[in-house]
Amino acid sequence: MEGTAALATDVRPWRTAAVVASAIAALELVVLLIVGVALLAQPVAEKVRDAAVAQALTPPAKKPKVVPLGKPKLDRSETAVLVLNGNGRTGAASTEADRVRAKGYQVASVGDAPRRDYARSLIMFRPGFAPEAHRLARDLRIKIVGPLDGLRPAALQGAHAVVVLGER
Repeated sequence: MEGTAALATDVRPWRTAAVVASAIAALELVVLLIVGVALLAQPVAEKVRDAAVAQALTPPAKKPKVVPLGKPKLDRSETAVLVLNGNGRTGAASTEADRVRAKGYQVASVGDAPRRDYARSLIMFRPGFAPEAHRLARDLRIKIVGPLDGLRPAALQGAHAVVVLGER
């Protein structure tokens, strides 16, 4: 038994030395982290403060000037509208075409949009017909109005504006 007791005491100094060395390494790591944060925090804080001061002293951005559209050149009865179904519901374009006609517009054609996943209805217009498109949007209570996007004027079949129906 004396041999095993002597063997057990020989192993413990290694364990103790390993624990002490690990504790010293952990302490050094903590000290290095504190010193690193202290050294980096001041320059970063200065840059943040300088950016905040610069932003506070910068005058607010000016709103873009709104160009008045002017009055429509064409009467409602002279304005041709292409109605496209962009929501995938059967008969939606036909129903909307009836609403367009009831407001006094010509319906150039009714069909399907290239996509069927439009979330919102919108109106697009050919160059030079923005006032007519905005009047149509007011009449149909559609809020999104913009120039032709994704459609060529030749695909409009003579229409001045396009109504693309979405889910809402």
